[in-house]
Amino acid sequence: MAIKLKTNVLERLKDSGYSTYKLRKDKVLGEAQIQKMRSGEVTLPSYIDTVCKLLNCQPGDIMEYIPDEE
Repeated sequence: MAIKLKTNVLERLKDSGYSTYKLRKDKVLGEAQIQKMRSGEVTLPSYIDTVCKLLNCQPGDIMEYIPDEE
């Protein structure tokens, strides 16, 4: 089982006025979380909550479940 980001969250944040520099500077997200998002990994639930608040979206809008191959 894997849960992956299905959209480029950082690009969506940038389009909404939140560059990675601003996210780090304002201490909204840490560098480790930004790096995980760059690689498509899902981060901690508290960071998903933050991203959803910033983008005004639901977790399902940015994440997807990918079942294991049998």
